[in-house]
Amino acid sequence: MKKLLIRLAIVVVVLVILGILAMRLFLDSAVKRGIETVGPMVTKVEVKLDSVNLSLLSGSGKVKGLVVGNPQGYKMPSAIQVGSATLALQPSSVFADKVVIKTIQVQAPEITFETDLKGNNLSTILANLQAATGGQANQAQAEKPAKAGKKLEVDDFLITGAKLHVSVSALAGQSATVPLPEIHLTDLGKGPDGITAAELAQIVLKAIEKEAVQASSGAVASLSKQAAGLTKGLGNGATGAVDQVTKDLGGLFKKK
Repeated sequence: MKKLLIRLAIVVVVLVILGILAMRLFLDSAVKRGIETVGPMVTKVEVKLDSVNLSLLSGSGKVKGLVVGNPQGYKMPSAIQVGSATLALQPSSVFADKVVIKTIQVQAPEITFETDLKGNNLSTILANLQAATGGQANQAQAEKPAKAGKKLEVDDFLITGAKLHVSVSALAGQSATVPLPEIHLTDLGKGPDGITAAELAQIVLKAIEKEAVQASSGAVASLSKQAAGLTKGLGNGATGAVDQVTKDLGGLFKKK
């Protein structure tokens, strides 16, 4: 009888372990599939992800190899690349209507700010997200009726060590890389309604674009001076073209 109980206990432990592993694999693949499926629908650009690892026991997780593509008409291969990001969530909330994420930390992302003098790649993606969410994501949640489906709450969102690659299509061959200041967002989706993943992405991208515009203005001015130096001796036409580009860029930044 004692041996039978021991065997049953071993079987139960093995089944529990297998169940946890199966649930983790299912959850990881479901999150990855969701990001790669819904992401392109709301951003109108390609979204790829290498892997997702979540632990329901500890609530910790890691995302690796996130790549957000560039909108049509822009030349650079991607708008955002994230090597790795970590998160901590409230495990019990995974099975609730609103998933509570305590922290998200994005380390050293590579962000491209590409402009054609009429707009930029980040603002184009942001406009797509706004269209998908029906407007501004940070409006008072009380003004919106509750919607079915999984919602999110992110208490702390931190981006550190970001590099901004500035590219101006009108100044062919001219580019620069500058550091991006730390971006820290808190209390996203607080309250009973929470926010959708698309609304979260809109808030984060809006903060990124704001910092990118400010950080890139100095780099663009430097690129314009370099281009002006290269056109010396090429005639008034070339110099005038660079001057016009510089004016157009100034007007673009004033709009922000």
